[in-house]
Amino acid sequence: MSNPTWQSPEAQKRLAKRHAAERRFKALGLGAVVLSVAFLALLLVIMLKNGLGGLDWSFLSGADSTNPDLAGVWGAAKGSLLTMVVTLLLAFPMGVLAAIYLEEFAPKSKWIDIVEVSINNLAAVPSIIFGLLGLAVFINTLHLPRSSPMVGGLTLALMTMPVIVISGRNAIKAVPPSIREAAYGIGASKVQTTFHHVLPLALPGILTGTIIGMARALGETAPLLMIGMRAFVATPPGGVTDPSSVLPMQIFLWSDEIDKGFVQNTSAAIIVLLVFLLAMNGLAIYLRNKFEVRW
Repeated sequence: MSNPTWQSPEAQKRLAKRHAAERRFKALGLGAVVLSVAFLALLLVIMLKNGLGGLDWSFLSGADSTNPDLAGVWGAAKGSLLTMVVTLLLAFPMGVLAAIYLEEFAPKSKWIDIVEVSINNLAAVPSIIFGLLGLAVFINTLHLPRSSPMVGGLTLALMTMPVIVISGRNAIKAVPPSIREAAYGIGASKVQTTFHHVLPLALPGILTGTIIGMARALGETAPLLMIGMRAFVATPPGGVTDPSSVLPMQIFLWSDEIDKGFVQNTSAAIIVLLVFLLAMNGLAIYLRNKFEVRW
């Protein structure tokens, strides 16, 4: 690097302005990070202060009740778990396959362009619209059991799949063309190249999009409200077709109760939801790092 003392005054001024701009940008970035962490820390402190005393075995293993001393979170937690399993089993393979087809196999045509624009628009549609769709299709038309993890998972899968498709296409597009050319050079077919070479390299990026989509689905209440998952359910669900609630909806219902005893239950349920979210994201990040390949 050239010594600034040998530069002209104009060059030194430009260099000083660039360094000042870099310092301002770093300060703004650091301030944004500190502000975000401060809000998260404030939320955790408030929730731990109000709800830590209510976290005991009876609360973690019980179901909903009109008595705050008997109410528990296991019914809603199990409902969330079953709903997320249904969502993941549907949205992940369908989203990945759609991304692979659109990026690697789809011909260039007007219809494909319309499909791509539609997927991009679906990723920005308000979640309550998907709730109305689930109510109209899965309950009113197909007559699936109302307020069940199956219907909730189907509805959230429709909402999550566009996010997985978009992130999957970007991850596949980021794989270097030399990987494909090397596979073709040793006689691999298009399908073999895509599934044996391109997809493993794109999997970390696909999992990143899946993490974002599933985290959004876990915290949704509006679409589940439309399919009846706000009902009072006194027993944990035995399967994906049994009536159940979910953690965000349970928090919403308890926060609306008049009895002050539910204030502690609401904070304790928020803690359980955050732990649920962190555990799910931690597992996904572990899998992403495990399959990550550097080139």
